[in-house]
Amino acid sequence: MRSGIRKLISRGGQKELQKTPSSSSPLLESFPTPLPTISLVPSTTQPQLLAFLTTHLHPPITPPTLLHFLKNKLHYHPKFTHLDFYVFQWATTIDSYRHDHHVYEWMVRTLAVSDRFDDLRVVLLERLPVMPCPCADGIFCCPRIEPIFRFAINSFCRVGRLDDALLAFDTMRKLIDGRPNVVLYNVLIHGFVKNGQRDKALSLYDRLVKDRVKPDVFTFNILISGYCKSSMFGSGLALFKEMSAKGCEPNVVTFNTLIRGFFTDRKFEEGVAMAYEMIELGCQFSSVSCEILVNGLCQGGRTSVACDLLIDFVRKGVLPQGFDCSDLIERLCRESDVERALEVVDEMWKKGKTPSFIACSTLVEGLRKFGKIEEALKLTENMLQEGILLDSVTFNCLLQDVCFLKRSAEGDRLRLLASSKGLAVDAMTFNILIAGYTMEGKIKEGERLVNEMLDREYLPDIANYNRLMDGLHSKKHSPV
Repeated sequence: MRSGIRKLISRGGQKELQKTPSSSSPLLESFPTPLPTISLVPSTTQPQLLAFLTTHLHPPITPPTLLHFLKNKLHYHPKFTHLDFYVFQWATTIDSYRHDHHVYEWMVRTLAVSDRFDDLRVVLLERLPVMPCPCADGIFCCPRIEPIFRFAINSFCRVGRLDDALLAFDTMRKLIDGRPNVVLYNVLIHGFVKNGQRDKALSLYDRLVKDRVKPDVFTFNILISGYCKSSMFGSGLALFKEMSAKGCEPNVVTFNTLIRGFFTDRKFEEGVAMAYEMIELGCQFSSVSCEILVNGLCQGGRTSVACDLLIDFVRKGVLPQGFDCSDLIERLCRESDVERALEVVDEMWKKGKTPSFIACSTLVEGLRKFGKIEEALKLTENMLQEGILLDSVTFNCLLQDVCFLKRSAEGDRLRLLASSKGLAVDAMTFNILIAGYTMEGKIKEGERLVNEMLDREYLPDIANYNRLMDGLHSKKHSPV
């Protein structure tokens, strides 16, 4: 056992082991340089490793015992965790021992997540093909081969090692029974598209078709997105039309990609038509779909068309719950079209599509700015009934506008409603209403509010109390 363990050091990556800085002890020369991403104690020695192995790994060594050692002993040891691959390699030199798919899968995942891709390449391309899992000794291959390679291929693509990913894919094809799953083709195609190698992605798609593997909606979405990002929208649209010929139904991602492509090409009518095609096909809108449509039309100077589209979606019942139209409302208010903004919000409210707080508060500010206080009041009441509370600054500004129109009693009722819904009114709220009552000559109502301020401890001293009372009776207090 001890002599076999020493082979771990002498055979397991001899070239790498020699990279360790020289030391007075020759034993240190047998260990690899610690990975920079792992915190390791640099004083690891061969006797320590041998003692650790002989303590926790007892013969006979089997795949379950080795896996338990790797997962529960070596993996959590700060000095030895980086040597898991060498233990894995050493185990293959033991007579009558073979790794099973559990060991292979754990090793592949561990190497991939720790970015040790050179070692991962050894496991996939050198070890696994010549020393397959024991359950592959029959007429069928190991059922875990494809998932193992799928994880590795995805990891290779993640870091841009596409040649390794393709080699792993070709190796896997020789080991499995039948054709690969379309998911593996999709992972590779996405990797090539992400790295700007569109021609290789298309070549792999042709290979998929040649292998008689049926492409799915993800295959087409990846390729269509790649075309659109490369300013080849026509080719993406042609591929969309090919989907039906392949018996594949587009989903919301497909339509979102194409609509965005139409808008990029400034083909706004075609983009809107594509949205209505979604409705006809029964493809449900997402909030992202609506954002693409509304924002795309607004950025193209077609804000009115965006409003018509949104209102039509609301009436057809296809607008997704939770869609935030605040960007559209803000743009309409900036363009001085608050009537249209109010129309959009009212239509949403009628159909049970409650607008967001940001959309509502933006519209209240817009209505105030253009002197539409009645509409702002009605909207605020609707908000309060739905539990949507304005911030105190906007609420106080609205009360000030109401009081300036000599409708202080209406503003006071709104204050009571807001308080009942949880809005924390402040001293400024009372000062505005008191000033409004003073201007209207309603002394009793003003006195009631002054006394309420006193009860709420909003008045720091008797001098402020007297000042407000004197102001009411002198009728010279003007609105804040």
